[in-house]
Amino acid sequence: MREEAPEATAWAVLRLAIAQRLKAEGRRPALPETAAFRRVVLEVFRDRFAVLESGLGLYAAIARLPERQYDVIVLQYVLGHTPRQVADIMGIALPTVRSHRKVARLKLANDLGVSFDADHDDKED
Repeated sequence: MREEAPEATAWAVLRLAIAQRLKAEGRRPALPETAAFRRVVLEVFRDRFAVLESGLGLYAAIARLPERQYDVIVLQYVLGHTPRQVADIMGIALPTVRSHRKVARLKLANDLGVSFDADHDDKED
């Protein structure tokens, strides 16, 4: 807890532990397969994910995002953290959170074949 940003350190440790566990089990990281996802997200946010499990393929699209974009999307939209909280948890600047979010949403929209209003994204904070 002497770290300058304990939330960022905890997030990094959790990600590393999950990656090591999956590697030891010969599994690949993916949104519905991670231990943290099963224990925290599926149990606590089951209703929210009922929507995601629709035919849109959102699970798969989110799982294909690069690591930082994936983290931002899960922390903000799945777990309900504010952009400021996401920045604190990840140990990055708020503008970086916004950038990752915008690029991730563009990728998701493209992957899912839906339109994305980039100007609206800037007004979310």
